[in-house]
Amino acid sequence: MKIDQHTLSPATLEHAIALLDEEWLLKDEVLAPVMPVVLGRGVGQDWHKAGTFRHHLVGVARTLTLWQQSDAAKLLGLLHSVYGNAQVDIVKFDPQSERGRVQAMVGQDIERLIHLYCVLPRAPFVKAVLETGPNENGELTVPVNGQPMVLEARDLAIFTVVTIADICEQWYSWQDDIYSGYPNHTNRETQAHWAASLWPGPMRPTAYRISQISRLGKVLQHPALKPLQPMPSVFDGCQHELSEADEAAACALYWSVIQQNQPLVSSATTIMTLEQATRLNPWVAEPYLLLAQLYLTEKAYDQAQQAAASGVHLLCCWGNTWDKRVGWDAWVAWGRILLQSAQNRQWPDTLNKLNNVALKP
Repeated sequence: MKIDQHTLSPATLEHAIALLDEEWLLKDEVLAPVMPVVLGRGVGQDWHKAGTFRHHLVGVARTLTLWQQSDAAKLLGLLHSVYGNAQVDIVKFDPQSERGRVQAMVGQDIERLIHLYCVLPRAPFVKAVLETGPNENGELTVPVNGQPMVLEARDLAIFTVVTIADICEQWYSWQDDIYSGYPNHTNRETQAHWAASLWPGPMRPTAYRISQISRLGKVLQHPALKPLQPMPSVFDGCQHELSEADEAAACALYWSVIQQNQPLVSSATTIMTLEQATRLNPWVAEPYLLLAQLYLTEKAYDQAQQAAASGVHLLCCWGNTWDKRVGWDAWVAWGRILLQSAQNRQWPDTLNKLNNVALKP
């Protein structure tokens, strides 16, 4: 079966590699001066979804940096929840007494964006973007406590880009369950749904949020919004949409492989399962990388190189993972080993040798 292919350019890979080491943040002229203050507020000690609050803030900022976003968007990404919000009860700066402190760090305009993004209810915002969309001037009306709030085009463009980065950094199956149907979710009693509440859960990838991200990205193509921010690199520059049905089916196929609900003697069925997953959802990296390893095992080196290159390319597009069982840096490292092995047309013949594979200079 032919799989959808993505082309990995050396420039794209080089740009992503520069962000693999955490020291990239210390070298960033925009983010580096702010980071010590943020760390001083204990963000590395706070729990947050798939890691700590520090992991989340840095991950969002990294993705926005990878997408070559504006300074305003990058700083908003790093500080996007520090006043707390409707979904995160973490307050690192008191919005009543410390707005001046944040203004002194980032400037009045960017602090205004941070504060507005924190007080704006996230679910109604996402719902309005997806269901109503901006008017011809790029403005969006969001209902807030029964009253309309009108976001101007620049604010909407920045908030949409940061929201995409925010979702892709943190969302996986645990949130699929507790926020089932987001943004049209309802509150469910913890006692009745105790199994869904157990953190971190099985850590399946999200089964429906990637399709929402694709639709959020298409909104950025609005004529009034498109010139305001660089286009994120996901979905080929936000040009394509992924259907909910295809996303759900692809996720189920991928997870059936992870759970080894496949014949364990011959890899043929598993290969066909992953090929189908990449056809249904060609926009996430991890199914391509599993497929590349299976191709390598079968010594199908040309197919392995195509799959590995596609997977590494997509990792470089997202700057975060879809399968959050391991981090982005680990997936990139593994993907590069798979790609190099395919190019060199060699792969371990015995299981113990897998422990010795390494990226060669």
